[in-house]
Amino acid sequence: MKSSFTDAFDGLVLDADGVIYRGPEPVPYAIEALVEAVRTSPWCVVTNNAANPPGVVSAKLTGFGLEATADNIVTSPHGALAFLIDAGFEPGSKVFVVGGPGIEEALIAGGFVPVRDRHDGPVAVVQGLGMDVGWHDLAEASYAIADGAMWVATNLDPSLPTQYGLAPGNGALVAAVAEAVGRRPDAVTGKPEPLLFELAAQRMDAVRPLVVGDRLDTDIEGANRAGMNSLLVLTGVTTVDELSLLAEVEPLSRPRYLAADLRCLAGSPGDVEICERDPLTDDPLDPVRVLLHRIWSGRVVVSEVQAEWEGVCRTAAEGLRSGES
Repeated sequence: MKSSFTDAFDGLVLDADGVIYRGPEPVPYAIEALVEAVRTSPWCVVTNNAANPPGVVSAKLTGFGLEATADNIVTSPHGALAFLIDAGFEPGSKVFVVGGPGIEEALIAGGFVPVRDRHDGPVAVVQGLGMDVGWHDLAEASYAIADGAMWVATNLDPSLPTQYGLAPGNGALVAAVAEAVGRRPDAVTGKPEPLLFELAAQRMDAVRPLVVGDRLDTDIEGANRAGMNSLLVLTGVTTVDELSLLAEVEPLSRPRYLAADLRCLAGSPGDVEICERDPLTDDPLDPVRVLLHRIWSGRVVVSEVQAEWEGVCRTAAEGLRSGES
C-alpha cells in the first residue's frame, strides 16, 4: 500500500499567490484538494505578500470554501517583526511603513509604533507590498533610509501572479528605492530566507513539513535552505510552458516533487517524486520527472539529450492542456 502525503509529512506549508489563488480567484482544483488534505494534516499559508493582515487572508480562504483562521497564516511582516526584535529594537520604537495594513498590524502586535511620516523619527523602514504604494511612499522611505533608518524588505519577489497575469511585486519597488539610496536593504526577511518556514513549522509543531510553492527562487529555494522537502506546482509563476527550463535550475532551487496542481495531495508522494523509475503511463508529467532526475543527478548531460528533453516537456504540456479542456 502506497503512503500518502499525510503519512510522509506532519504539516503543509503552502504559498498563497499562484498556489491557492490568483488575485480574487482560486486556482483550479486547489480549494477542493486542500479541504480534503487538511482534514488530517496541520497547515499554514506562508506568503511574501505583505499587503493584507492574516485575518484578511484567512477570510479570503474561508470565502473560497477552505475554513481558515489567522493562526493558519504566516506573512512576510511576521518575519520582519521577528528580525526587528532579534536586532534589539525596543518596544515602542517607531517604524516607517511602506506597504499595506498587514505590516502595520504585525508591528503593533509586536509592540512597535508604525508611522507614515519620516519626520516622526523612525528607527527602521519596513517595506512590503501594498496595492496603494506610490511615488511619495518610496520617496519618504528613501529619505528615512538616507537619514540612518535600518531598511528591512519583507521580500524581493519581482512579480506577483494575478488573474490577469504577472504584476510588479515588492522586489520591483524595493529596486526603485535601492536605485535612489545606492544600496540594497539591510535585511530581507521573507522567502527564500528560512525564517518564515521556521515560524510556520513552529506554529504547527511540525518537524517534517512539506513546502508547496509555484516559485523556484522563493518557495523551493527557501524550503531547501530550511531543510524541508518541497513540491512545485505549475499553477503560478512556473507554468507548463516553462518545463524545459527546469533542466538548468541550480541545486538550491530544485524541488523533490513536481505536479500540475494540488490534486496530487490526494495521492502518494512517490507518484510525483522526481526520481528514477519506469514512468507512470497515466501521468503526462512523469517522463519529465524521470528524465529530469537523470539530468540533475549527472547521469546524462542535458546537451546530449536536448531533443528528448524538449520532446517530453512538449508532450507533457500538451497532455496537461488536453486534460483541462
